[in-house]
Amino acid sequence: MNASRVTAPAASAVGRFFSGAGLLLRGLGLYARSPRLMLLGVLPALITGLFFLAALGTLVYFVDDLAAWVTPFADGWSTTTRSLVRVIAGLALLGIGGLVGVLTFTAVTLVVGDPFYEKISEQVEQRYGGTPGEVEVPFWPSLRRSVADSLRLVGISVLVGIPLFAAGFVPVVGQTVVPVIGAAVGGWFLALELAGAPFYRRGLRLPDRRRVLKADRPTTLGFGVAVFLCFLIPLGAVLIMPAAVAGAALLTRRAFDQPIEEVRR
Repeated sequence: MNASRVTAPAASAVGRFFSGAGLLLRGLGLYARSPRLMLLGVLPALITGLFFLAALGTLVYFVDDLAAWVTPFADGWSTTTRSLVRVIAGLALLGIGGLVGVLTFTAVTLVVGDPFYEKISEQVEQRYGGTPGEVEVPFWPSLRRSVADSLRLVGISVLVGIPLFAAGFVPVVGQTVVPVIGAAVGGWFLALELAGAPFYRRGLRLPDRRRVLKADRPTTLGFGVAVFLCFLIPLGAVLIMPAAVAGAALLTRRAFDQPIEEVRR
């Protein structure tokens, strides 16, 4: 499939953003249509989620010590100023931990539950007309590619998170603008991760994903940010994961201008 021929639609950016968020809602609709398959998709997310919940709890427990460790320059300051700086540092650490944690959780869960999520993604595509030019990829090569691509995305997100962490110390901006940027960055990388399976079925890799989804960035961000915010809700990542995989299949079809209306049989 030629990824370079994909172009962005002419609708307004705001409209496309909310349309992208709506793809997650359509993915949630599969709970009613295919409850058994979707609930099977919850199991890998639940298993992975327990480990990441423990990691998050550990971060929260030690956040004060970590905040002091990254702000040694404040040791000699007044108690009020030092406490304020370290509260800001703690919030920045939790924010970056959440960003990297959500992306890492998604990467690990997609690997652990690969057979389930591949089935969900494939069923969505079949429901809406199938995958044009589908390429059969053996399980192990597909898994290796998925792991390699996910590691790249998580690594890039860590690099992006460093300047966001530093920006978190800027008064007002760090507590208003930076979280919005963090959600947008997290949403973008989440969309890239979740769209892996439908792109592999088309014989396309990570660079193709970036190029195709970038052509309609508002829609991609709308979907990704919606997923990201849901993943921040307690147990949200576990319950939403199958719907996010389904929504990513729809996002991919839309990016290639393929039908996302159900085929009547």
